[in-house]
Amino acid sequence: MTTLAAPAPPGADRTAPAKPRRRRRSSLPYWLIIPAVATLLIGMGYPVAWQIINSFKEYGLAQQFGQPAEFIGLDNYIALLTSAQFWIITARSLAFMALTALITMTIGIAFALLMKAIPAWSRIVLQVAMLLAWSMPIVAQMTVANWLIDDRNGVVNYVLTEVFGMDMLGHNWLIQPLSFFGVAMTIIVWASVPFVAFSVYAGLTQVSEEVMEAAQLDGAGRFQTLRLIIMPIIRPVLVILLLLQLIWDLRVFAQIQLLQDFGAAGERYDLLGTYIYGLGIGQGQFGMASAAAMVVMLLTLGVSWGYVRSMLKEDEQS
Repeated sequence: MTTLAAPAPPGADRTAPAKPRRRRRSSLPYWLIIPAVATLLIGMGYPVAWQIINSFKEYGLAQQFGQPAEFIGLDNYIALLTSAQFWIITARSLAFMALTALITMTIGIAFALLMKAIPAWSRIVLQVAMLLAWSMPIVAQMTVANWLIDDRNGVVNYVLTEVFGMDMLGHNWLIQPLSFFGVAMTIIVWASVPFVAFSVYAGLTQVSEEVMEAAQLDGAGRFQTLRLIIMPIIRPVLVILLLLQLIWDLRVFAQIQLLQDFGAAGERYDLLGTYIYGLGIGQGQFGMASAAAMVVMLLTLGVSWGYVRSMLKEDEQS
């Protein structure tokens, strides 16, 4: 027996499509990230928690003989934040971070554009040279740098004296603060440029040739094409690279520490990394060093917050 459907009420639109069902989100992605999150919590959670707890304690001579550290509340943070030396070192570190990251990004982008423009054989030579610079260990970099700027037998002083006629024999590049940080900045930029150049070059290869041809047909010059077409397309790559460079240059330690060991200035030219190391390892003030490390972590989060906020906005819009 056939059942007849009830007639549609008058005025009803029989052609209206059915409402699409909302698809249920799979829980599989969340399960897949659990191992990564667990690894981060185990690998980083304990050290961070240990640092936070120690930042509220006082370590001195008694603790070196087994006495438990005394809980002193916010005293370490108060002493740190009221210290003029800490704020001088913080300002110096922020200025060093900003200038080093800016120079690294500028030179890296220039090398990426150069790799895009030159023939294949010269591009390969340039890429191999940058890979060698990037893969060199920090200790090897610093050994070469020390050989170059040595005040007695340094190549830089010899060339400046013999070729350019400057009286630089015996000049110590690590005595004055500007030359000290200039040397440090040169070493860090030299080692960081390859990463930026390769990353930007990878982004440039993704720019469509049709877009470039359309810009040329519209009469755009090379600089206009770079500023108005290429840079907006690879902006996400540039933003993450700038963020990484800022974080790395804020936390720089090994290059400054080794330059201090090479020179006679010692701890007078500290950045935050070497300052914290000196507090903890050099002076045994582990509570104060932990408090300083927490402040640096907050600075790092502040530097990266703009990028995180933009990512959250893009996620909401998508």
